[in-house]
Amino acid sequence: MKDSEEPSNKRVKPVGKGGGVTGIITPVKTPALKRLGKSITRSISFRTEARPLPPAPIRSRQKASSFPRRRSSQCWSDTVDSHDLTAKEIKRQEVIYELTEGERQLIEDLSLVKKVYYEPMLKLDIMTESELGQIFGTLDSLIPLHEGNPQSSSLRSHFLSVFRLKFPCLEAYVTYCCNQVEAKALLDMKKQQKRVEQFLRLCQESSFSRKLDLWNFLDLPRSRLVKYPLLLREILKSTPPDHPDEDTLPDALELVQSIVSEVDRKTGEAECQFYRRGLAYLEEGQRLPEIQLSRFLYCHGELKNNKGQKLHVFLFELCLVLTRSVEDKEGGVVFQVYRQPLPTATLHLEDLPDGEGGGGGAFRGAFTSGNDKVRNCLRVSSRGRSKAQSHSLQANDSFNKQQWISCLRQAMVQSRDRDAQVSQSPLSSRLSPDFALYHIAELSLSSDTEMADQSSQ
Repeated sequence: MKDSEEPSNKRVKPVGKGGGVTGIITPVKTPALKRLGKSITRSISFRTEARPLPPAPIRSRQKASSFPRRRSSQCWSDTVDSHDLTAKEIKRQEVIYELTEGERQLIEDLSLVKKVYYEPMLKLDIMTESELGQIFGTLDSLIPLHEGNPQSSSLRSHFLSVFRLKFPCLEAYVTYCCNQVEAKALLDMKKQQKRVEQFLRLCQESSFSRKLDLWNFLDLPRSRLVKYPLLLREILKSTPPDHPDEDTLPDALELVQSIVSEVDRKTGEAECQFYRRGLAYLEEGQRLPEIQLSRFLYCHGELKNNKGQKLHVFLFELCLVLTRSVEDKEGGVVFQVYRQPLPTATLHLEDLPDGEGGGGGAFRGAFTSGNDKVRNCLRVSSRGRSKAQSHSLQANDSFNKQQWISCLRQAMVQSRDRDAQVSQSPLSSRLSPDFALYHIAELSLSSDTEMADQSSQ
């Protein structure tokens, strides 16, 4: 089992295909809540990549633990001797089984985290109570929300009679998920300490962890939350029109979706604030108001400039900020702002075709060797309140490049549309937020000759 997967081995058929969500290195146009989940599996702290665990010392063979390394694989059909149900009803029961079993397993895992991680680290003084409180957040308050489920082996006729009472309580996830970015940053920094690293490694090697690390367990509530709408939607599809749940399922689905949206919005704001605080300005003129006014991040990740230097680029709601990651005295990394930030309202984007970098020999020399073509490059420029500037950047691959282009285009369109609404009549302020998408076709990736004449910074 991969570390990033939820610790479950159910043989239930997947109820739907979720969109792939990438992390820090690859930008994505996904909700902050989902982006956060995958980001933190690749270390969403000031580290851009998770460090591999060091090799364990050779030890003598010990008696096998009573904890199972893997959960038994079971579906609803295995829990009943016989049934006389249609294929559609069987599917309904299987999804309900996945929902209820997931609740039971989540309770087990969260209780385990407190017992074998939090309490021993506090007792052994591996971390302070304050540090553990920051990392574990409000985990204790989530466990009661998932208790009191129907028996897993019974036939669920009216399963919502239990679950609909707990859905409103899921708002407690707002506090927990908003804390995750800072929690992961602190955990990654503490892992640099030998005692912490050794304890966490021994736990991961133990059978009770199923080879999952601490953060896999701490991220379970978030990954569980985003599953609820998908599971309820699949149950609704398999529910007969005359079933009692037919009337209550739509309301439950709407409620859960609203909670997930609220958690996603708050998490995006917390993520944006976290990285804003992590910026180190070398000049006072770099502190643009657009950075402080931004409420969320479209994406962030690593790109190379025309000198071959690795930059960590943040696309905030109102501003594009290029930074260099520098390690601080405490073992973390701060992001030093590189050159002048570019407001999205005055941003220009140029897609550079492979082999046509347009930046001269220095550009090709930094990105390629010999006669190789320049690949996966783009150029961003701005002619705002200060002198014109341009940055030629290279992504890791073509997919990464297209994700950056897509995010940049979306940020440019929405920023310009927002400015247009402010400057026009009051009627424009009542336009739908999706109105900005109407102009996407009008925003071309420019290849103006004057852009090529500018010196690549």
